[in-house]
Amino acid sequence: MRLGFFDGDPSKQPYGNLGPKDVCTSANQELAREAARQGIVLLKNSPGSLPLNAKAIKSLAVIGPNANATRTMIGNYEGIPCKYTSPLQGLTALVPTTFAAGCPDVQCTNAALDDAKKIAASADATVIVVGANLAIEAESRDRVNILLPGQQQQLVTEVANAAKGPVILAIMSGGGMDVSFAKTNDKITSILWVGYPGEAGGAAIADVVFGYHNPSGRLPMTWYPQSYVDKVPMTDMNMRPNPATGYPGRTYRFYKGETVFSFGDGISYSTFEHKLIKAPQLVSVPLAEDHVCRSSECKSLDVAGEHCQNLAFDIHLRIKNKGKMSSSQTVFLFSSPPAVHNAPQKHLLAFEKIHLTGKSEALVSFKVDVCKDMSVVDELGNRKVSLGQHMLHVGDLKHPLGVMI
Repeated sequence: MRLGFFDGDPSKQPYGNLGPKDVCTSANQELAREAARQGIVLLKNSPGSLPLNAKAIKSLAVIGPNANATRTMIGNYEGIPCKYTSPLQGLTALVPTTFAAGCPDVQCTNAALDDAKKIAASADATVIVVGANLAIEAESRDRVNILLPGQQQQLVTEVANAAKGPVILAIMSGGGMDVSFAKTNDKITSILWVGYPGEAGGAAIADVVFGYHNPSGRLPMTWYPQSYVDKVPMTDMNMRPNPATGYPGRTYRFYKGETVFSFGDGISYSTFEHKLIKAPQLVSVPLAEDHVCRSSECKSLDVAGEHCQNLAFDIHLRIKNKGKMSSSQTVFLFSSPPAVHNAPQKHLLAFEKIHLTGKSEALVSFKVDVCKDMSVVDELGNRKVSLGQHMLHVGDLKHPLGVMI
């Protein structure tokens, strides 16, 4: 509506005659590349692995069914891309490469291992790009198996065992994958989740692999093991666990079982230090003299009341980039409420993304509305603020906060 397309003849409106020449400007193509860079999540990085040094790499093995992907990178609900840069093309633009798909497609019913292992054994480093595409996950195509499709796991494992240098596994998918085997395999030195990174995805992957961009993406969902999928019916959308039936619950808020990776995971080539500068230890809720909780013990308070008006506090943090490289950092503020009303084990209150040059620091402030941000939903669907001790989390920091009357 803001574009004016409901205001008569679109061609007579300010944006009615936009076409490829407007969409495919150099600035917009660079924006596609930057969006892909910011979305890449580094999940594992062993010492001496990433970033690779482009000047030191004389040969790079590029392997996998998504290594030369184009159409796959834009997922669905997509527009028409200006051009594609596949992972193979992006990496080849920086260093000499050799390529073997290893699988004819992502279904990978019959992996061709010999060529893939041969080029990995002679290369200075290996990048393996695996995952899914719209033939496996899309509208009306829900996955009941979250392992790498077909023989992709075998391809990754055997190539990693044969490889001479670092092995970087890049996973191209919309949803999570159970890659526990790669997480625990010391031969696989780095793991990247690139999502469906769009038309410039291959260039963005190369930027991250060779350190021209310091990764800062975070997982937007928890990655469960295959055993979770085997146990939990897809049609059961209950968030909270049910001990009576053995149902384990869903999401980082309620699920306490084993995960492959968790919501918010994501590391960088830099390390960051968080220091709490200001936060209250106690918040007092002002209740009317005749409020029922003045005369009886209450575990929580309804958020619909005058006591919730302007009930807020500030948190100030100092974030320091201890590395030499510039990097963005997403600062998450979580809260763990008291164990009443089947409350979540923790939930996200706020977040802010900042950019820090190497060895620099910055202040980050959050204003927390107690009744809006720290409330939970009780058994009857009413929103309540739990009384008692809450625990605030930022990175490795924990800060107790009492909410009392």
